[in-house]
Amino acid sequence: MDCWKGAIHYSWIYPTLIICANGFFSTMRPSESFLTPYLTGPDKNLTIEEVTNQIYPVWTYSYLALLFPVFLITDYVRYKPILLLQGISFIITWLLLLFAQGVLAMQMVEFFYGMATATEVAYYAYIYSVVSTDHYQRVTSYCRSITLVAATVAAVLGQLLVSLADVSYFHLNAISLASVSLAFLCSFFLPMPQKSMFFHRKDVSPPAPGPDKSVASVGSDGPSSCQEDKGSVSADRGPPPEAEAGNTRPHTNVLRVLVQLGKDLRDCYSSRKLLYWSLWWALATAGFNQVLNYVQVLWDFRAPSHSSAVYNGAVEAIATFLGSGTSMAVGYVKVNWDLSGELALGIFSAMDAGSLFLMYFIDNIWACYAGYLAFKACYMLLITIATFQIAVSLSMERYALMFGFNNFIALAIQTILTVVVVDSKGLGLDISTQFLIYGSYFTVIAGIFLIRSIYIITSTKCRNTSVVGESTDQ
Repeated sequence: MDCWKGAIHYSWIYPTLIICANGFFSTMRPSESFLTPYLTGPDKNLTIEEVTNQIYPVWTYSYLALLFPVFLITDYVRYKPILLLQGISFIITWLLLLFAQGVLAMQMVEFFYGMATATEVAYYAYIYSVVSTDHYQRVTSYCRSITLVAATVAAVLGQLLVSLADVSYFHLNAISLASVSLAFLCSFFLPMPQKSMFFHRKDVSPPAPGPDKSVASVGSDGPSSCQEDKGSVSADRGPPPEAEAGNTRPHTNVLRVLVQLGKDLRDCYSSRKLLYWSLWWALATAGFNQVLNYVQVLWDFRAPSHSSAVYNGAVEAIATFLGSGTSMAVGYVKVNWDLSGELALGIFSAMDAGSLFLMYFIDNIWACYAGYLAFKACYMLLITIATFQIAVSLSMERYALMFGFNNFIALAIQTILTVVVVDSKGLGLDISTQFLIYGSYFTVIAGIFLIRSIYIITSTKCRNTSVVGESTDQ
């Protein structure tokens, strides 16, 4: 028995299987594509204005309030408790969806869904704490692929059940409740990690240099300095005396980690390349999440669900497939992203803006569907490039930190959009006008990076011309 427990503890296969099962069941929610028709239908009998201006904004606010503390707590308690919390949050969400009534109850649904969303960081970070670095690439592909598969299966299943079997939205939500409950059960079988990225490191970098060498380990030139961390972070050394002392004083340990995280952020954002890729990440992700949060409302506005056939699940399945296809295509495209990356950001952000304007100016529901497919495919292409460009320059710890901070900034921008544009206490615009605003928002993003790319290309040509001129003179 002891040998069996030891094999489970040290094998990368067992935790990978369990975390993938957790990811599949927590993502396999066939009712999610039909949330707006469910809330505005006879089950909940809410108005489209209540759903848009009073209920959906709560998700953004709760997500923003919980993201940063959950990010720190996740690392401190070593992931598994947060995965259990995610399961509980999902179960409460769907119990309320099934059996509660009224605007306040649905606002509580959005609050707990925001908590579940904030805890997703534990899913992607857990596996790195229980497997060796040799298996990082493989387990990452498994964990990410299984969620794409689950999202596609959920969307297709939901559409088939609604269109062919005439299953009610209530029973779709019951299936989602069963699925997230299975995910919660899977979490119990996960091995408890013995280390984490920041608070419980097994591999700790050497003691900090003296005052005269404080900048030597991490320079201000950006990617090269961040890359140097890979060797120091993974160095096989024991913790220095001050780290041991920190372990005995939790408050001191937390303060030390926060100070180090602040220094890491400063050093990595001092790279102009990482700064611009992160800027696009934050701006575009804010707009993308806002569109995803309210696109069902626009569809219901263009083709009311009580009098029209609903194809939300089919559209989400195709969008997920196109998104995964464009993401995969990035790996086979040979481009100098240092030179052409910001041009690509500008061009595809302009295509995103065009897709959103299409959804605003044309009333036809099929045009809305087509615009959404193009919008999601372009975003998934660019976010894959941005993720690679940032990750290739950083250690695992710093990548996780920048990933979390970029998403936090994106969520802060999204909250501003929600307060000003959507919330009934702000402008409370109708759903059609909202998409005009979102199209204009992506137009601004496209303009920033097109102007920036023109500047880069012009500067490069001028430098090349001056170099050729100097060589000719010589």
